[in-house]
Amino acid sequence: MELFRQRIEDLKAEINKHNKAYYEDDNPTISDFEYDELFRELKKLEEMYPQYATADSPTQKVGSKTSEKFKEIKHKYRLYSLDNSNNFGDLKHWYERIQKEYPSEKIEVVSELKIDGLACALSYQNGKLITGATRGDGIVGEIITDNIRQIKNIPQQLKDKINLEVRGEVYMPVSSFEKLNEKQRETDGKEFANPRNAAAGSLRQDNAEITGERDLRFFAYAAVFPDNNSPKTHFEILELLKKEGFTVNENAKLHQSIQGVEKYCNDWEFERHNLDYATDGVVVKINDVSKQNELGYTARAPKWATAFKFPPEEIETELLDVELSVGKTGALTPVAILTPVKLAGTIVKRASLHNFDEIQRLGINIGDKVIIKKAAEIIPKVIKKSDNSGDHGVFETPQNCPVCSTKLIKPEGEVVLYCPNSDTCPAQIKGKIEYWCSKEGMDIDGLGEAIVDDAVDKGIIRDIADIYTLTEADLMKLDLIKEKSAQNLLKSIEESKTRSLKRFITSLSIKLVGKETAELITNEFPTLEKIMSAKTEELTAIDGVGEKVAQSVVGFFEKEDNKKLIEKLLQNGVNPQNNDNQLISDKFKNLTFVITGTLSKPRADFEAQIKSLGGKISSSVSKKTSYVLCGENPGSKFDKASSLGVIILNEDEFKKLAEEE
Repeated sequence: MELFRQRIEDLKAEINKHNKAYYEDDNPTISDFEYDELFRELKKLEEMYPQYATADSPTQKVGSKTSEKFKEIKHKYRLYSLDNSNNFGDLKHWYERIQKEYPSEKIEVVSELKIDGLACALSYQNGKLITGATRGDGIVGEIITDNIRQIKNIPQQLKDKINLEVRGEVYMPVSSFEKLNEKQRETDGKEFANPRNAAAGSLRQDNAEITGERDLRFFAYAAVFPDNNSPKTHFEILELLKKEGFTVNENAKLHQSIQGVEKYCNDWEFERHNLDYATDGVVVKINDVSKQNELGYTARAPKWATAFKFPPEEIETELLDVELSVGKTGALTPVAILTPVKLAGTIVKRASLHNFDEIQRLGINIGDKVIIKKAAEIIPKVIKKSDNSGDHGVFETPQNCPVCSTKLIKPEGEVVLYCPNSDTCPAQIKGKIEYWCSKEGMDIDGLGEAIVDDAVDKGIIRDIADIYTLTEADLMKLDLIKEKSAQNLLKSIEESKTRSLKRFITSLSIKLVGKETAELITNEFPTLEKIMSAKTEELTAIDGVGEKVAQSVVGFFEKEDNKKLIEKLLQNGVNPQNNDNQLISDKFKNLTFVITGTLSKPRADFEAQIKSLGGKISSSVSKKTSYVLCGENPGSKFDKASSLGVIILNEDEFKKLAEEE
């Protein structure tokens, strides 16, 4: 039984991680198919062992938390997710379950293509657009009205003066996505992984003008009628939306039975690749609105609708080459270069090989026929050697760095090969400089990959500190820089000198240290000097910082070259500020809080208050936890706190604690 409990906990943690990547970071790390497999396993285990099911499980929630960039809005009408039918057996079972509720009636259903975009809710009063919001977690979303107004096929004023909340999907056409990435390459901007990411990233811009420059579209697929004047069927709702000026997917179809749905799904599994938008399945809904209301909802999804997901595609192609790339930390990554093939609607030329252990496991080499797969426009990967392939042996694992020829190393317990020549390897130097300038790093706008490559190759920049000695004359020596862009770049460089200490530590490319770990460290050690002198045991005392991370940090700052680099940065005017969370007092100094459950305000508000009083936030309960702040439906963190004897506070108790003299 303990084995199943642990598996449930592991699945919840993994799914939550992928939810964050998809909903918050707009950067999914696995395919929809792989995600659905994890989700289905968790749901099945929770059904088998209900004693381990908790209210904070992903099976009970929709989406993920909102971004701090936008104001939050509590949805007047909750936005739900959809349960999946992964095969026709699941689809028929769903329909038969509903048919049992209405044994003597004909159950009509509507099929619509499932658009792979960003779900939004648009509120209209007297026919006028008032608010546009993201789905968020279904209960609380983000207000993005100014950005929504930039989308040309969203009506600002309806034809009738009615009150209405419209639900739909913001998406980017595939052709526009390809043009956007081409433009990003030309201007050294970051390329988007797929149309869904491009749509989400474009819609959630601080500057609405950028949203307006991107070709975003909107498909309306549902509506809520506050005045109880809803049409009687879902298909009639779609017709009404069309009449009011919305774009409704023209491929929606009414069926008299589930057999019609099966044919619809079969037809579109392949035909969808001829469309100019990404779709990964079919949404099937009961047509009768009164039946929808009677059937109701589970904790996260309507019982009267389901999403049939198309199976992931696989195709054979030839492995032409294995490209070896060296990252900023020296990690060596193999990438498959393929004979171009059309897969899931796009031409695929490259695919992930992960690492050299994976190449050995697959037993593949240049010249082999291989099978690649790709689901929902995620980066494709090689999954196996084709049965049609000849014997070309196995690709030989390199012994030396392909860029600087230094002998590669493989740290104990890791599968990745590294080039240890961090000081002079051109690939690592360029990678570190690019990361330092990135949005996640010091956010130096205009210093992208192509410009960095040119500057390093010409000896104008040798390390990150050299960025702060650049002159307009230096920049004009670079191929892609013009006078105006040189002036803008120098201004951006100057602005970056006073970025936060958290960003500074993140940007140093310390192995195993990302922005979350950098925040944990800078919360505990509020100055650069204290971080540089921190001992391993002091770092591991921070909740969330493990032994390997601590050793990596200490090792980085012990290295003489790194000390000289930081001294050079400071001499060149870089002065990191620990200004992310203004400290009001140290009342909560040395106290660690865990927040769980639904609270009266956004969780970020409580986190900011705790940090402003000198406290720390942790995502998990342990013996080091000082207090657990609990809202409604707290779940497993409440149970763990109780078992460990950790003090549990409700909102009123927390308020008193924070206000105590």
